[in-house]
Amino acid sequence: MTDNSQRTPHSDGSDAAAPADLPTQYAPAEVEERLYERWVERGYFEADPKSDKPAYTIVIPPPNVTGSLHLGHAFQHTLMDALTRRKRMQGYESLWLPGMDHAGIATQNKVEQQLAETEGKSRQDLGREAFTERVWRWKEEYGGKILGQMRRLGDGVDWSRERFTMDDGLSRAVQTVFKRMYDDGLIYRAERIINWCPRCLTAISDIEVDYQDDDGELVSIRYGEGEESLVVATTRAETMLGDTAVAVHPDDERYAALVGKRIKLPLTDRTIPVVADTHVDPEFGTGAVKVTPAHDPNDFAIGQRHDLPMLTVLDERGNITAHGPFQGLDRFEARSAIVAALREQGRIVAEKRPYTHSVGHCSRCRTTIEPRLSLQWWVKVGPLAQAAGDAVRDGRVRIHPADMSSRYFDWVDHMHDWCISRQLWWGHRIPVWYGPDGEVVCLGPDEEPPTGEGWRRDEDVLDTWFSSGLWPFSTLGWPERTPDLEKFYATDVLLTGHDIIFFWVARMMMFGLYAMDGTPPFHTIALTGLVRDEHGKKMSKSFGNVVDPLDWMDAYGSDALRFTLASGANPGTDVPIGEDWVKASRNFANKIWNATRFALMNGATVEGPLPSPDEMAAEDRWILSRLGAVVTEADGFYEDYQFAKLSDALYHFAWDEVFDWYVELTKTTFQKGGRPAEVSGRVLGEVLDVLLRLLHPIVPFVTETLWTTLTGRESVVVADWPADSGYRDAAAEREIDTLQQVITEVRRFRADQGLQPGQRVPARLDLGGTALAAHEDAIRSLLRLQPAGEEFAATASLPVAGVTVALDLSGAIDFEAERKRLTKDLGLAEKELKQTTAKLGNEGFLAKAPDDVVDKIRARRGQAEADIARIREQLDRLPRG
Repeated sequence: MTDNSQRTPHSDGSDAAAPADLPTQYAPAEVEERLYERWVERGYFEADPKSDKPAYTIVIPPPNVTGSLHLGHAFQHTLMDALTRRKRMQGYESLWLPGMDHAGIATQNKVEQQLAETEGKSRQDLGREAFTERVWRWKEEYGGKILGQMRRLGDGVDWSRERFTMDDGLSRAVQTVFKRMYDDGLIYRAERIINWCPRCLTAISDIEVDYQDDDGELVSIRYGEGEESLVVATTRAETMLGDTAVAVHPDDERYAALVGKRIKLPLTDRTIPVVADTHVDPEFGTGAVKVTPAHDPNDFAIGQRHDLPMLTVLDERGNITAHGPFQGLDRFEARSAIVAALREQGRIVAEKRPYTHSVGHCSRCRTTIEPRLSLQWWVKVGPLAQAAGDAVRDGRVRIHPADMSSRYFDWVDHMHDWCISRQLWWGHRIPVWYGPDGEVVCLGPDEEPPTGEGWRRDEDVLDTWFSSGLWPFSTLGWPERTPDLEKFYATDVLLTGHDIIFFWVARMMMFGLYAMDGTPPFHTIALTGLVRDEHGKKMSKSFGNVVDPLDWMDAYGSDALRFTLASGANPGTDVPIGEDWVKASRNFANKIWNATRFALMNGATVEGPLPSPDEMAAEDRWILSRLGAVVTEADGFYEDYQFAKLSDALYHFAWDEVFDWYVELTKTTFQKGGRPAEVSGRVLGEVLDVLLRLLHPIVPFVTETLWTTLTGRESVVVADWPADSGYRDAAAEREIDTLQQVITEVRRFRADQGLQPGQRVPARLDLGGTALAAHEDAIRSLLRLQPAGEEFAATASLPVAGVTVALDLSGAIDFEAERKRLTKDLGLAEKELKQTTAKLGNEGFLAKAPDDVVDKIRARRGQAEADIARIREQLDRLPRG
């Protein structure tokens, strides 16, 4: 079971630390940076495309260069690092490829804000070239911070392959895909309704719009005069200046006589037609709706069906452009002014305020979105989305957990064409040139732009999700058929939050299948939840509950943060985290440290073969049997991305079974010395060797320090992943289980009697002919039981699991005081039983009370019954004076 392949000195010529060199306490700050730099210098994380090993690839969801890593990044990085570290130990050529996203709108906003605050200037003041140079400087500063945080967390990424979405190679991939899709008719330019941000001054995609309920005003306005009039209701009175029709349902008899006629549009000198369209719901409101094709997506569709004019009445900053008294007003100022003017004319039929309705906001700056007719570049997503859905349906790509598939299908099966142009300066410039006579030329990366008078390049840049959608193959050298691409594509798993299925996952699927000849970009999509605070609340600056992961790493060590995050990682489920949990994980790291120190001081070793089972004590055979089972259990959890169950299994095996039971049971063996101590030392060395390797992917720093000290080998990073030995010993497991029952029951009795944990009392053990006779020394040691002397007089006798433990508590307990205490507790328990029984016997109460309330009362009654039985047993055991 032991890996003996690395019995080599360190590269600096020194052997691994001897046991005596292990400090008495674990100090993460003193080892983490040194260990990480050693791993990087030795090239442990670099992947070789020429290797004969099977490939295992994860590309990192590239963090934006707009700031620092947050707990969500730390969470996902921990899980990805655990996966790649394990696969590396299993003999795979593991590549975890790092990089960052240029994050067009977000980064440009940050730099514009900084420019305004520090210099009082706008990007227009600098000009496009100077401004983009300023953004590149931002990227170097903040990108460096992010990379430093990744190292601090222990990310085992291949730094030699670090990528950025605006690197030359990735830019070449972007231009290549754009050109191919343009030539294939999958990218086109058209005037459509888009989501426009008047603050960012750019189009944004549907999935970058956050909807929230806002208080507005619903006004009902009479259009037309006399019998040839009708009433429409709107929350956006300012857009009526752009109305080009009123629509009613074709079956609505109320308006049948008006369909085809023209009515006067208030506050203007125009008349507009009344059209019949099935989009209108005759049951909603008055059954008549105003139609503003240039400022509403539904109205745009109506306008296309009825060939209506499309009048734009708001400029890019949300100001009224229509001639008249409202020209130049901000949209919200205009809304109030127009309603006032209509009221003065007596055209306001009804008003409702506040009127709560759903309003879109820019996810970047929170500005209210303005639907706006605009000439933009689009991706025809129909065939691409179909392919992305088919790849999951036919099993080429697995979504984990499976119940998350519905979210994926909801998106790809109903996807609208994607607006990919952005009116920004930071990003991939659209590779299209326009000629003086209306020519449009799209260029690939090796083509020269047209020259001559009047040619100009498109000013817009691509949506940042366009370039990040190519990430799984552009980072490996595509469009060239590089050795990296041949070896490491398709990637094995995409591990990411369920919140970006729409933003990123679906786009990577579409691009990967299109560009890579139908090969999906990954085999598995493992979706995680989001990190929340300890109360389950979303982390937000406005809530004051945002945590910088560096703060917790500084206080408790990176391993403590990583173990806490992994412990909460149930697939697809949000992860609550609090500082107390990180402290508990720090305590776990300290427990591993102290147990290993104990083992080393008592001769634990990995040298030589394991002793035969005939030489081993029952506890030795038991812990090796349990070890094999835990290895298999851990492998199953890893393969199913069950990090919470994995962490729980390793924690309880380490703390409960190895440290609290096996180590304690062997203390008397080590004290006696001799061959039994040598056997247990070898077994303990084996258990710690395997346990540290199992824990390493999650807590790499403490395990590296302890494993190299224990084994004398180079590094656990490149050690073999442990395999199940197949050793099982059911008899030993039953024997130790019985021993645990005895010790646990006597400990409980001692606590019930008020004995201090270290207080020694005389006892006689009647172990009969059971296998526990061999454990008498351990039982006495663990239970603080002295041998029975001549004056021994049993005051309590505990029959447990076929053995009897008699105790003399005469000098340890004030029996009369204890009897009074227990009698008082018994009275309270009996009162609780009487009250809960009465309630549960009340038919009227049961008929009215909610199920959860009834269940709680039943649970209270059950607890009272158990307490009564326990207290009476304790009273029976007390000697009578």
